[in-house]
Amino acid sequence: MDTRWMPAVAYRKSLPVQDDESLLDVVIPVPQPGPHDLLVQVEAVAVNPVDYKVRQNSDPGGELKVLGWDAAGTVVAIGDEVTLFAVGDEVFYAGAIDRPGTNARFHVVDESIVGPKPGSLSFAEAAALPLTSLTAWEGLFERLGLREDAPQDVGTLLVTAAAGGVGAMVTQLARKLTGLTVIGTASRPETVAYAHRMGVAHVVDHHRSLPEQVAEVVPGGLDHIFSTAGTDRNLGAYADMLRPFGQIVAIDDFGPVEIGLLKSKSISFHWELMFTRSLYRTPDRATQHHILTRISQLVDEGALATTATRDLGTINATHLREAHRILESGSAIGKITLTGF
Repeated sequence: MDTRWMPAVAYRKSLPVQDDESLLDVVIPVPQPGPHDLLVQVEAVAVNPVDYKVRQNSDPGGELKVLGWDAAGTVVAIGDEVTLFAVGDEVFYAGAIDRPGTNARFHVVDESIVGPKPGSLSFAEAAALPLTSLTAWEGLFERLGLREDAPQDVGTLLVTAAAGGVGAMVTQLARKLTGLTVIGTASRPETVAYAHRMGVAHVVDHHRSLPEQVAEVVPGGLDHIFSTAGTDRNLGAYADMLRPFGQIVAIDDFGPVEIGLLKSKSISFHWELMFTRSLYRTPDRATQHHILTRISQLVDEGALATTATRDLGTINATHLREAHRILESGSAIGKITLTGF
């Protein structure tokens, strides 16, 4: 194959995942790195809800659009001003939402949002971690203001969808780096078991009344809530469950809510989107390089485990459509990965 071209998976039109043309196997030009970019040979990717949400809601109008954010691979070329990595380095990262995605043999990414791949993990195991670990870390330690390695930060944290990719990372980080007691929501036997395996101390069923169940575990109320799903429909319950001056950080998408429900207890509400730094080119965007470097260290120390639970095989349109279908169904546990081309 001409080395100027590469295989990729893309889409031209927003279509239901059941449509064979919702994702397509294509051949596109190999990108060239800019001054601060790495050109990475992608070895594995992971799939996130953002993948199918963009596919559903951002119609390219016939142009090819490559999705994918989580990736792990090997640096094969660098820009003239790169200082953090060298050719041959193994890396992992979550990419930028306003640049072409990682579902391609080669991918260009700014070095400031890339971390060194954990040496103890395979490429697929590493690819499962960046987006969710960045989201979890920023939500816990930046939005909620918790402190790393601060066991004196005691209290209670509720994590919704605790068996999901983000929920599993929030749980692990809170359990390992703070003194918080983690309560997670899950409903199926397999998700309950997975949440406990990730470190949740108590599980409550999100299909039943949350305030009643939480009151049985922590009668005094919650200190923090990491809401990965259902924030709009659960906001009233959150207000009931939180102590005065409690905090909520949310990552899901929803419309208008009655934010006034939080006023009487002076509850603070925070948004978390790990793409903000790369999207707005913030001066501190290299913070994500440092976070991923710390995550890699924690993994290699045995403090954190990969959340990869299922690899669907090679990176192609058929396997990615299946990954999207599973995520859209809401039945995924942990992270789905794909490996190689």
